[in-house]
Amino acid sequence: MSYLDWIRRCNTHDLSQFIPFEIANQKVGWIKQQHVELLSEFTGVFQIEAQCVTLPSRLDSLESRTEAMATVLEDRRLQPLLSGWYHELYPVSSSFQTPPLMLLERAAVSLFGVLSYGIHLNGYSYQDGHLHMWVARRSYDRTTYPGRLDNLVAGGKSYDLTAWETMIKESQEEANIDPDLARNARAVGAFNYNRGVKRGIRRDVIYNYDLELPVDFKPENTDGEVDEFYLWPIEQVMDTVANTQEFKDNCNLVIIDFLIRHGWITPETPHYLELQQTLHPPVV
Repeated sequence: MSYLDWIRRCNTHDLSQFIPFEIANQKVGWIKQQHVELLSEFTGVFQIEAQCVTLPSRLDSLESRTEAMATVLEDRRLQPLLSGWYHELYPVSSSFQTPPLMLLERAAVSLFGVLSYGIHLNGYSYQDGHLHMWVARRSYDRTTYPGRLDNLVAGGKSYDLTAWETMIKESQEEANIDPDLARNARAVGAFNYNRGVKRGIRRDVIYNYDLELPVDFKPENTDGEVDEFYLWPIEQVMDTVANTQEFKDNCNLVIIDFLIRHGWITPETPHYLELQQTLHPPVV
């Protein structure tokens, strides 16, 4: 896998296999055509039209839509598509800036193809003047990507927290970074990807933060999601991304973005311009 291969891998999808999912005349997601017939069984919740799936007008509030969808997701007929229940509610809207129209269990995000937002933090330090990056190994009991490498801090944005508040919370839970230290982090941008998966499509936006940590800092996991931490020279991180499949797929993109911004991927690197352009594809 090259740097560019990772970006392409996270942007593989075929929209001809999907139809739009709309709420209150706003497109909020995409549903696989093969799943539409199953949803049509829930006649009180979904209206199946020729070109889209919608919610009926009687579901006219965030609360009523959330409650109706929760009832559907608990039905045994959908359970094969919803392994890995998180008990986390994600906002459903047409964009980051618009108010949520509904709250949806995280496990169903790709089934309905709604936008989801992640927060990743690059933790790094200079050891004897040389750049090192903290890397986490995911616990082997994780539902997704067990045992794979991860960024120091990563998590989904909940509906009731801002991106900044999520970063502070996740930093404390995943690496025991004191909130006062975490507040030194810098928001350094965002990227997105659209990836076809077995359940449907992932339409993810990742907000990135950089945090330079003290040379004697040692992360500790407090929520059971990390098995081990490593402090690697940046060259080892680069080699692992470019030549192995050790990192969780989207974490490779977070690191590529970091390497570009910190000057470790340069105009002399193969596909330099394409790397920058493909980190920001159109949101489908």
